[in-house]
Amino acid sequence: MRKQDLLGRWALRQWTQAYDDGRVTLPMGQAPRGFIQYDDGRMFCMIERADRQAFATGGQWNASTEEKARAYEGFMSYAGTYELAGDEVRQHVDMSLFPNWEGGVQRRKAAIVDGLLHLSARLEDGTPEARTASLVWERAGRAIIS
Repeated sequence: MRKQDLLGRWALRQWTQAYDDGRVTLPMGQAPRGFIQYDDGRMFCMIERADRQAFATGGQWNASTEEKARAYEGFMSYAGTYELAGDEVRQHVDMSLFPNWEGGVQRRKAAIVDGLLHLSARLEDGTPEARTASLVWERAGRAIIS
């Protein structure tokens, strides 16, 4: 992977998780929306379920605990610096919706295939939930999310 191939904004096309026991899931549903961007040394990523529901209250601070939990489960974001090491992108996380990622490194295998960016990661190895997350991205134009 070359840095110049990675640079720019990418729109999410697909996210699957293949578990070692044979299950395949779509963590953000059939048609997730999102983007990831790599510039000269920094990156950020935002992904959401397309079917997220608005809060009944209309306000983010006075929403019910259930509404807040549902919103959290349907959205992810993180940002930080990154480096390339062969076919691996190492994302050094400064900020994340999931606080446990902050200060850590998220490693992704990266490849460009037919103009699409493929990022994958092994998750929870050695547990019953061990799986490979695979995300496919296409170059994004001026419209960030369709």
